[in-house]
Amino acid sequence: MSMTMDDSIKRWTAKRKTALVIEIIQGKTTVAEASRTFDLTPSEIEGWVEDAKRGMENSLRANPLDIREQYEKQLKDLQEAYGEAMLELRARKKLAALMVSH
Repeated sequence: MSMTMDDSIKRWTAKRKTALVIEIIQGKTTVAEASRTFDLTPSEIEGWVEDAKRGMENSLRANPLDIREQYEKQLKDLQEAYGEAMLELRARKKLAALMVSH
């Protein structure tokens, strides 16, 4: 692995996270390798990669969103997904109740 970072990193600063994400994007390491090397969960590292992608996308926009707008949009998307999931759950419960009563 081409990591130049200390394998016993205790605190993951934005600069260290960025260095790791860049190595993953460049194909110098994988999420699985980094997970084993630095004792991090793959989902944690994948979250950093997703955050980096969102940040890059936003910075390349003609009119970048500020951080607050980004979080508000993300929150709105999550609330919509939650609402849809709740509706589906309620519909399934009603269907199950109807199936039992007949």
